[in-house]
Amino acid sequence: MALQKNKVSQAMLQYKKDRVSLVIRILVVGAAVVTVCGLLMLIGYILIKGVPYLKLSLFEFHYTSENVSMFPAMINTVVITLLSLIIAAPIGIFSAVYLCEYANKNSKIVKVIRIATETLSGVPSIVYGLFGMLFFVTYLKWGYSLIAGGLTLAIMILPLIMRTTEEALVSVPNSLREASYGLGAGKLTTIFKIVLPSAISGILAGVILAIGRIVGETAALIYTAGTVAQIALVPKQSGVTLAVHLYKLSSEGFNTNEAFATAVVLLIIVFLINGLSNLVATQLRRKAYGKD
Repeated sequence: MALQKNKVSQAMLQYKKDRVSLVIRILVVGAAVVTVCGLLMLIGYILIKGVPYLKLSLFEFHYTSENVSMFPAMINTVVITLLSLIIAAPIGIFSAVYLCEYANKNSKIVKVIRIATETLSGVPSIVYGLFGMLFFVTYLKWGYSLIAGGLTLAIMILPLIMRTTEEALVSVPNSLREASYGLGAGKLTTIFKIVLPSAISGILAGVILAIGRIVGETAALIYTAGTVAQIALVPKQSGVTLAVHLYKLSSEGFNTNEAFATAVVLLIIVFLINGLSNLVATQLRRKAYGKD
């Protein structure tokens, strides 16, 4: 306790000498408090409005105008998320490995790829949706389907996974690579045994962000996966996802309470995915290093 008081008094003394640092600290803490409070208020509002209307009829196997079941949308959301990640995650991660570990950083091609990646990551999702509709739905004649939606989302999240993975790989100290080379390991072994396990937390953080973007996406999926309230038995069938189901209920105005209940389930799914991803990252770190 005495040590903490001493540290606090030293910090206050430092702030008296440097008023700019004090102002910056106040702004940073204030921004953090406003953000956390806003998030808590938003979550609390959704829970208060949605939890009382969670009922068994919302989880029936088939959707009807009477039960407005969200169960088909939940299944479709899981399928389209897995489909998008299976396509985008390996391409994004290995592209980042190539850019970080193999490519010449001063190459013009690498610079063009990085600029393109940053540009694509800022493109609105509705643009991806229009592209997916024109290419997958119309040109390839796949129609409104989960495969068209999944591929569109895979293209949309690819820049995000690439950038976060590259940043995670860059943060790995070169001393680890040099130590591995010094022990006689080759480049491929060093990447898979040393670099990737060290960067796994950052890589999974990018994947989690990508999952969040998929689960909450509506605009791109309305134009590609469609809005049919059914479980898509094959990838070429149309199917509504949970976020699109929520959008439909809220926009129609007849089932507002059920829309809030759907939002509660959507929140729970996102929290579960985040928790599961953190658990996987912890297990991978333990497997790599034998401890956290």
